[in-house]
Amino acid sequence: MLHFRVSPTELECIQKKMEDSGIRSMSAYLRKMALNGYCINYNYDYPRQISTLLRRCSNNLNQYARKANEGGSIYAADIRDLQARLDEIWEKQKESLQVLAKLP
Repeated sequence: MLHFRVSPTELECIQKKMEDSGIRSMSAYLRKMALNGYCINYNYDYPRQISTLLRRCSNNLNQYARKANEGGSIYAADIRDLQARLDEIWEKQKESLQVLAKLP
């Protein structure tokens, strides 16, 4: 068991950093900092939003494809162009998630 003293200013700073890291237990936060020297709080909101938008785009693309196949006014070249752009977006999304997965 370890005990140490901190000033009120230091305690306030520690509590602020602990809150920012998302760790609720003071002992867990101090143990993590002592062993690893850092705590990272991942925020996956942005990748989740991108995934949601991509799903919506995919659904729209499928609707265009159905309309084109039924003889609507959508051209096959437009569908191929949309598909190529959507594939590129998905690749960028996968790359972003792979980078995030490698972070400590």
